[in-house]
Amino acid sequence: MEHSLFKKVKAAIDYWYIPLLVGILFVIIGFWSFATPVKAYLTLAFLFSVSFLVSGIFEIIFALSNRKKIDNWGWTLVSGIIGLGVGIVLIANPLVSVTLLPLYVGLAILFRSVMAIFMAFNLKSYSVPDWKNLLGLGILGLLFSFLLLWNPVFAGLSIVYWTAFAFIASGIFYIYFSFKLKRLHDLE
Repeated sequence: MEHSLFKKVKAAIDYWYIPLLVGILFVIIGFWSFATPVKAYLTLAFLFSVSFLVSGIFEIIFALSNRKKIDNWGWTLVSGIIGLGVGIVLIANPLVSVTLLPLYVGLAILFRSVMAIFMAFNLKSYSVPDWKNLLGLGILGLLFSFLLLWNPVFAGLSIVYWTAFAFIASGIFYIYFSFKLKRLHDLE
């Protein structure tokens, strides 16, 4: 077991530059998103549309392949058909996708924030001492979701900027990680 783990680590060290290349690519994508927010937003809207299409296909396949093993598999099939239909409509009408993306994100955050508030009060009933922190975060998410739903232009730009931040942070991680692997490689 240890011998096979050592081989895997050694192979990763031999290719230390691959995480470096991925990191550089991520940083470039992040800065590109900052420099061209409209193009980045259109790309995200397209990926949003494709995600409905692909997830719908996978749900249909899952439902049909497990119809004899899972009770109520029909609901998964219906969900897949709806997802597939929504994906087709969004890809066929990019303007609809561009318009719906901030509303979708705003509603998703609204739903999760309301759940967080209920969970915080639930934790309070179990005498969990930090429940107020979770309540505060839920309320903050609720306010942010209202801002996203009230001002979709802000939502669109914030989606792009948060995505750009995520790419840059991931890129920096991979670059840092690659130099750690290089250091191990140089010790051999």
